[in-house]
Amino acid sequence: MSVFKAATSERYATFPLLRRLVVDEALVHWPRYVAALVLMAIMAGATAFSAYLLGTMINAAYVEKNYREIVAIGVLAMLIFVVKAFATYGSAVMVSWIGNRIVADNQRRMFDKLLQEDIGFFADRHSSEFISRLTTGAQSVSSVINVLITAAGRDFMSLIGLTFVMVTEDPIMSLSAVVIAPPALLLMRKLVRRVRGIARMQFTGGTRIIETMQEAIQGLRMIKAFGLEDEMRRRLDTSVASVEHESNKMARVANRSAPMMEIFAGFTISLAIIYGGYRVIDTGATPGQFFSFLAAFLLAYEPAKRLARLNLDLNNNLVGVRVLYEVIDSPPGEPDDDDKPPLALSAARLEFDDVRFSYRAGTPVLRGMSFAVERDKVTALVGASGGGKSTVLNLILRFYDVDSGRILIDGQNIADVSRHSLRRQIAYVGQIVHLFRGTIRDNIALGKLGASEAEIVAAAKAAHAHDFILDFPLGYDTPVGEHGLQLSGGQRQRIAIARALIKDAPIILLDEATASLDSESERMVQDAIAELCKGRTTLVIAHRLSTIMHADSILVVEGGLIVESGRHEELLCKNGRYASFYRLQLKEQSDVREPIAAV
Repeated sequence: MSVFKAATSERYATFPLLRRLVVDEALVHWPRYVAALVLMAIMAGATAFSAYLLGTMINAAYVEKNYREIVAIGVLAMLIFVVKAFATYGSAVMVSWIGNRIVADNQRRMFDKLLQEDIGFFADRHSSEFISRLTTGAQSVSSVINVLITAAGRDFMSLIGLTFVMVTEDPIMSLSAVVIAPPALLLMRKLVRRVRGIARMQFTGGTRIIETMQEAIQGLRMIKAFGLEDEMRRRLDTSVASVEHESNKMARVANRSAPMMEIFAGFTISLAIIYGGYRVIDTGATPGQFFSFLAAFLLAYEPAKRLARLNLDLNNNLVGVRVLYEVIDSPPGEPDDDDKPPLALSAARLEFDDVRFSYRAGTPVLRGMSFAVERDKVTALVGASGGGKSTVLNLILRFYDVDSGRILIDGQNIADVSRHSLRRQIAYVGQIVHLFRGTIRDNIALGKLGASEAEIVAAAKAAHAHDFILDFPLGYDTPVGEHGLQLSGGQRQRIAIARALIKDAPIILLDEATASLDSESERMVQDAIAELCKGRTTLVIAHRLSTIMHADSILVVEGGLIVESGRHEELLCKNGRYASFYRLQLKEQSDVREPIAAV
């Protein structure tokens, strides 16, 4: 089953989801919620008492003609509204505090869950989807709980208090209020199903907008180089138009209840006025009773309307809760395995023993690969694209686990040790360097958190990066920009090598670290790599065979197997696959050097 379960599944139905929110999210903060509910009860009591007080004031003014009582009622009314004001403020702030904490906790949970996933989890999904789930989902959890609390506290208790006033003043006339309930509930029930589907479509469309925006910003050079501005505008316009359409549909559906509720309320108020006038004129009831009832009824209308819409509002927000929980509840791709023994290194010897692996069932990538990499040796993997070279590094780092066979380090199966202890012993430098937001110093120090300034500078010098860093006006405090785009390719590679050097790991993995560099940058990076590999176990993937001619061992990978192995000279003498690759590259380089013929 897909990790993103359908919203209609039993686990994510409305009532199980609400129960989970109350138990897992709300009860954690119960002392503050109790305080907020007490303040809401004070608000509700003040609202109900003010309606009752209105009737007393009218009787004192028009029936009893008692001015002193009117003054006392005026002072009491002022005190009631002061108390209500502070209670309203306190409850609102309290609920907001709790909501902010719930949002923050769920954002942390979501981010932590994403860090527990393996690379395959993200392979067929766009990062914008997770950004939407992180923001929309976490906010929706808080919104649903706040709706429940305010419905139970402010609206329900206000309705109880005002109903009590209405029943006290005129029990028979109070029955007219019941006329609204059945048709209102029936109407809301029909609207809920529509709201669920529309809200889900709004979330999907919003995700596509973020996706298009993100790709446009990150790929701006390609967009401008290929003149794709109109195409990107078309993509964004399609997503925006879809969201606009769904939002307009939501506006029609969600507000469809409003005119019907107003009609029901107008009908009920009409009955109350007619009956109340009859009571005062023909039966001798006091006008205070009539006005007190009418005030209580009018004040009860808004909380009653909100309670009638409660299911609608809940289901609208529950869409965001579902998309958050669908990720949080999925089994982690990299479950916590810190209970496994740590990797214990001695010689740092790396060995593949009949390893088989496939990304998709029925499409094998490695077909029983076996080889060994010794300490203080450089072993190179070469071969055509798609042969499985990068997969080897992915498996060593345990981005994926093998289907069969073993990967051993000093005789220990890496599947039997904790991932953290394994990755602590490995430094990785890839062809595409990822630098994080911050300065050059920050990015080098990520290789060893808490590294001293002297260690950072030493690593930069060893990576042949110190000189160009000092050429910047801010030196090591120079911001690298998003993805390091403030630096050249060669500069980014040397920063990455400095990051690997400061880690001081005994095993080095290099994935075509010079493939995209010019000759001068390549020479500088090669010097830095030579420093990085001293005394370590090094496995390198190379596209340019000139960069690995002096490797201690060259392994030719083809079709998921090692088809040739040896040193550069030995492989040339064999006149096999390696010699064929080497001659082809020499020819390509020769063709590049020839001048382009005039047209």
